[in-house]
Amino acid sequence: MEAFTPVPPEWTNSATHAFEFCCPTCRSSCNQAHRVWLNRLSPVMTEDYHKKWQEFYQCQCGTVWWAWSSDRPPSEFANREIPPSF
Repeated sequence: MEAFTPVPPEWTNSATHAFEFCCPTCRSSCNQAHRVWLNRLSPVMTEDYHKKWQEFYQCQCGTVWWAWSSDRPPSEFANREIPPSF
């Protein structure tokens, strides 16, 4: 899987910074990307001592973009109610 390789793939060289967590060209979400690479070897510390890193995506429209992991919107699965067990 390419997402966790320590060396950046060649396709990330043309990435543009997306200021919203979606493709800056067609506005597709990161879930529809053809390729993903996470730059986890060079984290940045935020002012409240949390780590963030660059996430690179190659969109289905061909645009290569990146955004900070801290800009990722909450998951649609995060606050689901767990059914009671009997």
